[in-house]
Amino acid sequence: MSDILSQDEIEALLSSLSDGSDQPGNSGANDKQESSAHGTTVTTPNKRSTRSAVAYEVYDFRRPDKFSKEQLRTLQMLHETFGRLAGTNLSGLLRTNVSIDLISLEQVPYEEYLRSISSSVFTIFSIPPLSGQAAIEMEFDLIFTMIDKLLGGPGRTIKRQNLTDIEEPLFHQIVGKMFYALKSAWEGVVIVNPTIEEIETSSQFVQIAPPSDIVVSILFEVRVGDAHGALSLCIPYMVLKPITAKLSAQKWFAATSNRKQTPAHRQALTGQLSSAPVDVAIRMGKSRINVKDFLMLRKNDVIKLDQKVKQDMTLTVANQDKFHGTPSLNGNSIAFHINGYKQKD
Repeated sequence: MSDILSQDEIEALLSSLSDGSDQPGNSGANDKQESSAHGTTVTTPNKRSTRSAVAYEVYDFRRPDKFSKEQLRTLQMLHETFGRLAGTNLSGLLRTNVSIDLISLEQVPYEEYLRSISSSVFTIFSIPPLSGQAAIEMEFDLIFTMIDKLLGGPGRTIKRQNLTDIEEPLFHQIVGKMFYALKSAWEGVVIVNPTIEEIETSSQFVQIAPPSDIVVSILFEVRVGDAHGALSLCIPYMVLKPITAKLSAQKWFAATSNRKQTPAHRQALTGQLSSAPVDVAIRMGKSRINVKDFLMLRKNDVIKLDQKVKQDMTLTVANQDKFHGTPSLNGNSIAFHINGYKQKD
């Protein structure tokens, strides 16, 4: 008697396992099947064949993840701080309200990041002591709006795809304010000194990483007065690799909370406050009239004030009464001589 099954018997056995074992009536008496040809007894399992759900996660080998979720959250918090600081710095420079809000942060291949850019100016910069280069991308419309504001205009844009020799230094001032904000935001992780390397208007000349390398793409929405546009920051993984161990929320919060005020910090804060513009006005006096009299005012009409001729006038700073004094002359110009502080009522 042979214990070896033929090929037909093996196929019949496999088909009975896949079909017969799932039927309700195939339990108990059918636990054993006998082979009539060779008399060999084969025991089959009594239990149904069940397959449990397998937990899996889709992984794209063309887009390998380099940063963990915690590291991405830390980068997001870090660059939200950058957006707030950059908006404040640009508001002082442009003398108008500027807000920079983070929209998204993701890790993508460098070639995919470049495909998402259309008409923009790329500022390629180095970040010592980190090796490598990064890039800030800004739309042309947004840049020309800022330059027009910087020159005292209402914020008009120009349909042009290049910067003139006069506009480039002004653009450098704008980027410099962003670099100062980037340096301040990164202080909790690493002290950097961003430096402009070159400016490009075509994405094909911006080669800060190989096409397949992973970069961090950070997208911002920028509002300058009533105008708005997009700004993005691109940092290759190889630039951030030396500090990935520091990109944890716990270490970042600890570094920012333990940061002490140094003389350099106080000096920088004093310098920023000293250059902040304030509105100063001289108030000659006040008067109350009704709407009817106000509508009837004409040229050469006289309004009586509550101020006497020889009484000191009030100097206001940001609409707050600060000093009192008298008008005077400084050569051919009208001046104001401060006699003392305004007493609070």
